[in-house]
Amino acid sequence: MASSVPMKEKKLMKVKLGELPGWMLMRDSTPKGTAGAFQRGYYQHYKYINVKKGGAAGISMVLAAYVLFNYCRSYKELKHEQLRKYH
Repeated sequence: MASSVPMKEKKLMKVKLGELPGWMLMRDSTPKGTAGAFQRGYYQHYKYINVKKGGAAGISMVLAAYVLFNYCRSYKELKHEQLRKYH
């Protein structure tokens, strides 16, 4: 079954693996086209992070990300301490 949407108009998630090289060659790879793609992506993402008023949920998510980042960063030392036996 042929697709009714032209290859150039398809979004990346709708492109099949066999069509990927052809789809990439049809994209605008000039600096202006690349900047436009990043701008479109930014504005699509911005609608999810643009909040009218902040609250405890946003602060707690940032704090949780900070704690998780520091835990992952110091995991080797923590694992070494865990295996040590105390007599």
